[in-house]
Amino acid sequence: MDISVKLGTIIAEHNLEIIYAPDGYEDIPITVAEVNRPSLQIAGFFDYFDSNRIQILGKVEHTYLEKLDSEERLKRLEQLFVYPIPALIITRDMDVFPEILECAKKYSRPVLRTPMASSRFMSGLILALNVSLAPMTTMHGVLVEVYGEGILLIGESGVGKSETAIELVKRGHRLVADDAVEIKRVSSKTLVGSSPEIIRHFIELRGIGIVDVKRIFGMGAVKDTENIDLIINLEPWQSGKHYDRLGLDTQSTEVLGLKIPSLTIPIKPGRNLAIIVEVAAMNHRQRRMGHNAAEELNNRLLEQMSE
Repeated sequence: MDISVKLGTIIAEHNLEIIYAPDGYEDIPITVAEVNRPSLQIAGFFDYFDSNRIQILGKVEHTYLEKLDSEERLKRLEQLFVYPIPALIITRDMDVFPEILECAKKYSRPVLRTPMASSRFMSGLILALNVSLAPMTTMHGVLVEVYGEGILLIGESGVGKSETAIELVKRGHRLVADDAVEIKRVSSKTLVGSSPEIIRHFIELRGIGIVDVKRIFGMGAVKDTENIDLIINLEPWQSGKHYDRLGLDTQSTEVLGLKIPSLTIPIKPGRNLAIIVEVAAMNHRQRRMGHNAAEELNNRLLEQMSE
């Protein structure tokens, strides 16, 4: 399924003034995160022109059009508006040429305006579109923020993910999503997780039922989105299976083409999973800052053996 965001959502998010809007403009789908300054197109060059992009009319384009007579301006603009562009946005609150309105009405293209400078507006719009149109997947698990680290707990149903999350919330950390975690790849290095709107801030505890974390523990106990920094796989303890005891082996789990550091934590009675997750979060943060306790211990042992 193609990912898109409606033009009406963009207008609302960026406070855009509607100069002209045809019927159904709110539902026009925006499918690409890139935008276009149509300088070359106004000059008549349309090779490699992507008409799916939102068009931004800035100071340069406006000044060029201003120097043309009305007949030539209409001709140049009509060459642009004949393409199925989703919208034309005029920056800096500049005047709207009558020829722009004429073409917009003729071809049913929305014309919008913002007081912001072109470069500043474009950077904000592209950032928002990259998030809205990012590749997305849904994983079964629980996402929590622990000491500033986004921890995704995964494992089979009933293994104790939600119980661990609620204990972490009691210890001052924050819940992002329970059961279903929507994950977006917002850049070449970053995954962001959130909860589906319908179950946001709710958590299921077997034997108790559905719990509203925000109401019981307060606003500080929940968060809408969080980067995914570490994936922890909770699994029942299997006798005879080898588990990493030093932390020298680096594991990763691939999600949406990105490799995220991961750990496998075996579960058995008597293990305090909340504390283990806290220590895992702090240890991961320390590693990102350049300190690896396992490597330090290994180096000490090698030095002692060489003496």
